[in-house]
Amino acid sequence: MPREIVTIECSEARKEGGSPSRYTTTRNKKTKTEKLELMKYNKNLRRHTLHREIK
Repeated sequence: MPREIVTIECSEARKEGGSPSRYTTTRNKKTKTEKLELMKYNKNLRRHTLHREIK
């Protein structure tokens, strides 16, 4: 099965002292070998922030 479920977490919230938002999504591990990075909405900071794949 080439798709795997990954969790992405806000990278800016911890620096600013807020609580990080988390999303789950899937990625194709055959074509995307690096960690996933997406701009998603963080409701605590009330803006779009960079979310990176975590373990």
